Amino acid sequence: MIEKVADRKPPSGLLRTLARAPIGLYRLGLGWLFGGHFLMLTHRGRVTGKQRNVILEVVRNDANNNAFYVASGWGEKSDWLLNIGKDPDVNVQFKSRSFPAVAERLSVEDAELEMLDYGRRHPAALMQLARVMGFRIEATEAAYQELGRYVPVIRLRAVSAGKREGG
Repeated sequence: MIEKVADRKPPSGLLRTLARAPIGLYRLGLGWLFGGHFLMLTHRGRVTGKQRNVILEVVRNDANNNAFYVASGWGEKSDWLLNIGKDPDVNVQFKSRSFPAVAERLSVEDAELEMLDYGRRHPAALMQLARVMGFRIEATEAAYQELGRYVPVIRLRAVSAGKREGG
């Protein structure tokens, strides 16, 4: 069972500052400190056109296909999600590696499967993601999968600089 219990907003003020603190570590080349759990996404602001950075939790690292999967913890309201909807050409910094990528939103069906897989591997983290988004869910595979209907999941697929669309 899954139930929406609160309408959450992205953090502001001090909480926003704390959430953005790891960006400085990534800029110093210290992203490896976060192991394989987080990455820094550099994207272009949809209004200003300026480069923006956000730290995202890695839902899955698909090394065989050179892709990372991330979820929008604030749902459709996330600025980074809105920005990549306008310009999907991004840069990913993972550990000490940085590379250009294309952001692709998964279908609801694929998002459900990613959330199910993530919940099987990291049930406590998935439960926290649900709480952040204002959902109360049972710790069941059916609920993990159902959460994928509400959580946008994005594939960040590495590309060579010359292979970007329009580039």
